[in-house]
Amino acid sequence: MFDATSGHKLFTSESVTEGHPDKLCDCISDAILDALLAQDPFSRCACETTAEPGGVKIIGEVTTKARVDYEAVARQTIREIGYTDPALGFDADHVPVQIALHEQSPDIALGVDAQGAGDQGMMFGYACDETRELMPLPIHLAHALTRRLTEVRRAGLLPWLRPDGKSQVTVEYDEADRPVRVDAVVLSAQHDAAVGQEALHSKLIRQVIEPAIPAGLLDAATKIYINPTGRFVLGGPAADTGLTGRKIIVDTYGGPVTWPKMWWPPGWPAGAKSSWPMPSAWQSRSACGWTPLAPALCRTPKSPGC
Repeated sequence: MFDATSGHKLFTSESVTEGHPDKLCDCISDAILDALLAQDPFSRCACETTAEPGGVKIIGEVTTKARVDYEAVARQTIREIGYTDPALGFDADHVPVQIALHEQSPDIALGVDAQGAGDQGMMFGYACDETRELMPLPIHLAHALTRRLTEVRRAGLLPWLRPDGKSQVTVEYDEADRPVRVDAVVLSAQHDAAVGQEALHSKLIRQVIEPAIPAGLLDAATKIYINPTGRFVLGGPAADTGLTGRKIIVDTYGGPVTWPKMWWPPGWPAGAKSSWPMPSAWQSRSACGWTPLAPALCRTPKSPGC
């Protein structure tokens, strides 16, 4: 969201707790990969997990010398996350677990055996100067909220919390693309039916939001929404189907992808700058302090590599 009058803009990122259906599936798939590699470092694993009220299904391709009890790994992961009470509608001891794994295709294995890579993917990455962790501030704060939500649940500080949860943080940036304040916070936390909304709101603000977000970023205009629907008793895979890999934005940078500021080599013709075929906004400093382009990348005024 961009305000043309002030030049300020808003950017929102989200995070989820380990009990979120998609993240629970990620954890199961990761735990299976860990178990395979512990026995056979040369294991090949493309393991996907789905979870829903009717059970957990583990699918994909595995080629390994390891001997792993996949069902036991899945149940232990679910148990460690906190789904141990049958009243939640999904628990480690009673949920059906179906295994549908098979070996890698021999055609794909030909390429892996000869060249190493069995698949391809597009990805990006960068270091950002907005936080000490070198991550964009919105995703940094969103993660801080979900980490704190899990911490207070596991420590028993808020015993009525359940494993599922989500956060969203909207950060306001000034005209120089510097983060200046938090505009809005959304915190959704699964809870016991017995806890009242007033107590839930006040304790989540005091025990989760205030410790997670620096006070200097919050002001009287910051909007805080806690369990906006008014009720979050049914959660996790009992309420919503989960799938491995569906939270890739949460696992990376929270969504921001910005262009670097333009670097012009010494002696570059002035006319070339004004005729550059790109929006002028691309020529400003990025929100995450990209390194200027190197001279070696610059060829002609319209070179896409410059």
